Amino acid sequence: MILAILALVGRKLNQWKVAAISAVLILAVGMGAYYFHFEQIFVKRYGGVMTVKVPEGQLHLAATWKDDNLWVENYEPRTNTCHFREYSRGSLLEGQVTIKNCNPLLRK
Repeated sequence: MILAILALVGRKLNQWKVAAISAVLILAVGMGAYYFHFEQIFVKRYGGVMTVKVPEGQLHLAATWKDDNLWVENYEPRTNTCHFREYSRGSLLEGQVTIKNCNPLLRK
């Protein structure tokens, strides 16, 4: 699409400045759409790679998908709390649930 704009506007109409600005805008919008909307959808539905780091001092317990958002459960032994964190598109609106005295590794 970017090459088509450069060829059409730049070469045919001889408007290289307009073509370059349009190409940069389309590239920026495409990258923004991927980062803020499509990254988790591609990973969940079509396979892909996404990295989530466990915070230092916590142990990873579980991960699950709710719609297109990834929820990760970690346990912090020092405070005996479980943390559910939502990794949403573009990290704009992420939820967190903290459960105190959860004892997930306690044998009964």
